[in-house]
Amino acid sequence: MFHPLRVSEVERLTDDSVAVTLAVPPESREAFRHTPGQHLTMRRFSADGLEVRRTYSICSPAAPAGEEPVLRVGIRLVEGGEFSTYALKELAVGHTVEVMEPMGRFVLAPRPGYFAAIVGGSGITPVLSIAATLLAREPGARFCLVRSDRTAASTMFLDEVADLKDRYPDRFQLVTVLSREEQQTGLPSGRLDEERLSGLLPVLLPVEDVDGWYLCGPFGLVQGAERALRGLGVQRGRVHQEIFHVDDGSSTARRAPGDVAGARLTATLDGRSGTWPVMEGETLLETVLRSRSDAPYACKGGVCGTCRAFLVTGEVRMDRNYALESEETDAGYVLACQSHPTTPRVELDFDR
Repeated sequence: MFHPLRVSEVERLTDDSVAVTLAVPPESREAFRHTPGQHLTMRRFSADGLEVRRTYSICSPAAPAGEEPVLRVGIRLVEGGEFSTYALKELAVGHTVEVMEPMGRFVLAPRPGYFAAIVGGSGITPVLSIAATLLAREPGARFCLVRSDRTAASTMFLDEVADLKDRYPDRFQLVTVLSREEQQTGLPSGRLDEERLSGLLPVLLPVEDVDGWYLCGPFGLVQGAERALRGLGVQRGRVHQEIFHVDDGSSTARRAPGDVAGARLTATLDGRSGTWPVMEGETLLETVLRSRSDAPYACKGGVCGTCRAFLVTGEVRMDRNYALESEETDAGYVLACQSHPTTPRVELDFDR
């Protein structure tokens, strides 16, 4: 369900990014109380009437119970990106944006422990909320942030991260690497790939003592960081990742060996069920959307996890999955936007 929220502030962060703050009316405050690391799905309609949905991570700390939630998201311009272009060039204070309630499982509910993040570019956005909330609420928590950006001028949320370093000098460790610019102090420039991280991380912190790793950013960085951590003996359950994907997730009709022609899908959404035939090459999300326009989705690229559903019966094949943890897929969850039927009948439950 989308809610109309008023834009209360638009702050330019870099030449190609802004932070947008949304005002939450009193009657919607509980619905928009987020867990650190979650994102918002925003919607607008183009000039020709086409619906455009995009997800943006919440960068503001989570408000304690009883306090008014602050919704601030970071948006970086994507070449050819319809929503990000609109946000940077047209969106202004007083405008109204349609927004879904906070979602996502790339989260850290504040608790004592030692945590670390490896982020690239706009991947800092959800991690900023995670670190700020954790350090403010848990005196016994520590956080190490390893961030990679192209240049200092392109770095989002410089002031906010510097403020964390000033407020929590004994509990917040910051390591910055610039890929296209030399720094006067700190690490040499260059990309943070698997080889470099494998050598760097054990020098920065006791890898074996970290209770949770949070990886966020471009696909190459996240995959390289995951391989480096695996090579250093980090258990898979301690690694959480979110990939910022830049394609529009649009799909074309496709089949693969094992896909079943003429399959039928039963889906439950908001307590109501329906059954429909799956057309040639369709994903299960596309099948549902033909009759239920309220089916949840955002990126359609297997990245955001908005379309997560429980597979009640039958079997499916997913084209790709960058959103669900292995524990979720083992428990029976799938991404409807990436799933194709491999049995004659399939049943999904979007309400679980």
